[in-house]
Amino acid sequence: MVSSVRGLLHERRRWVALIVVCFAMLMNSLDQTIVNVALPTIQDELHFTQPALAWVIDAYMITFAGALLLAGRLGDLIGRKKVFLFGVGFFTLSSAACGAANSQALLVGARFAQGLGAALSSSVILAIIVADFPIPTERAKAMSSYILVAVGGGSLGLLLGGYVTQALSWHWLFFINIPIGIATFVFGVALIDENTGHGIRLGLDVGGAVLSTAGLMLAVYAIVSSAQYGLTSSHTVTYGVIAVVVLFVFMILESRLTHPMLPMSVLRSPGLLTSSIVRGLIVVGMYSTFFIGVLYFQRVLGYNSVLTGLAFLPQTLTVAVMSVGVTNRIAKRFGAKFATILGMMILSVGLLCFVLAGQHTAYFPQIFFAVFLFGFGVALAFTPLLTIALAGVPIQDAGIGSGIINVSQQVAGVLSIALLSAVASGQTTSLLASGHSTIDALFGGYHLAFIVALASVLVGIVVAGTFLRRPSDQTAEAVTGSPTFDAEAETMIVEIL
Repeated sequence: MVSSVRGLLHERRRWVALIVVCFAMLMNSLDQTIVNVALPTIQDELHFTQPALAWVIDAYMITFAGALLLAGRLGDLIGRKKVFLFGVGFFTLSSAACGAANSQALLVGARFAQGLGAALSSSVILAIIVADFPIPTERAKAMSSYILVAVGGGSLGLLLGGYVTQALSWHWLFFINIPIGIATFVFGVALIDENTGHGIRLGLDVGGAVLSTAGLMLAVYAIVSSAQYGLTSSHTVTYGVIAVVVLFVFMILESRLTHPMLPMSVLRSPGLLTSSIVRGLIVVGMYSTFFIGVLYFQRVLGYNSVLTGLAFLPQTLTVAVMSVGVTNRIAKRFGAKFATILGMMILSVGLLCFVLAGQHTAYFPQIFFAVFLFGFGVALAFTPLLTIALAGVPIQDAGIGSGIINVSQQVAGVLSIALLSAVASGQTTSLLASGHSTIDALFGGYHLAFIVALASVLVGIVVAGTFLRRPSDQTAEAVTGSPTFDAEAETMIVEIL
């Protein structure tokens, strides 16, 4: 009787703990987009120049993407719960600093700190889920919840950003993180189980930590600063080359160490790198709506910030519906690879609707279905990709595996914003020079950016169809030398009872 009660309490603890880590991921996702619609207000109040204003977004991205690998490995070494709780606490404190900022320097500095806190907490979430839900069917449900907040949080941030800015002020975009962060920390202390880490005794790869973090930060900086200097400018090329050299030295170092920060066996895990490439190509399409879509709604269609957020509501609701079992049933019936490609094809149709939209296109039905299909496709593709990515990663290295997945997504997001911004800006400038009106020129730039996003997803379909494979248990063990999810579990991971 006592053992039954303990088992029931343990079962409930796991699911409540899942809610806790998902709240942390929701805060991290929200803060990537929630500030976007408030940028004009922040610029007016704190007197930012246009180039300096970009740092409100870029500062968060640089530390977020740059620290993910290190944070994931720290979780494997000293314990994922410790890293998660420190990240949540640091994120909450820096959110308070952002909200209280009364100068450009304080806001940008606090955004740097916010990105670091987000990296620490989000880098270990997938690893916590994998460890807490060893039964494949339960893990599938948990992964679906993660996808819901990771993907849906971006569009929800656009809605909340517009409403909060108009109803209160931009400061409250950050203050709302404080009660959520405190609750997440308190419940995390009580509910999350700690893993037995490798331990620092194995030797902390300080050189690898410094090189990987510096290389990623330099790469992200080169990308985000290209909006000011140009993608082919000497500034962008110089920092890009330095980043590549630093990361190349990092890989050489890791291949020669006995206990590296990034074990080469993890990189050889079947499906990890290929799925990361495919996910990156999807992210270009995803960020086209979060970034170019917002500009299209506001500057061409004339929506205010609240209406812009509401325009993305079908996407959020679709992701929520797909995450309660639809995606997992499709993947179980037809396989993870098929579900991924089908999701990307549906996403392509949604992007095609945006490409075919005009300056006076009504929201319903075309744009509504564009947003709806976008959410449907992303939700259908992302969960199977996580399944494929993690199937061959040893449990003890789940933190660094989770970090690699997050890095691929964040770097792709930063790159896509820079690429789509450059494409749209270049086309707009060209049209203005040829005598087109401002609205015509803006629309022409956004239209071309949507075409580029569509092309990226179509390339992703080809890559997925050609190279994406489901790893077998024999292959995984041969590569990693450690037990992983077997082939049957990899299939069952996408099943919902």
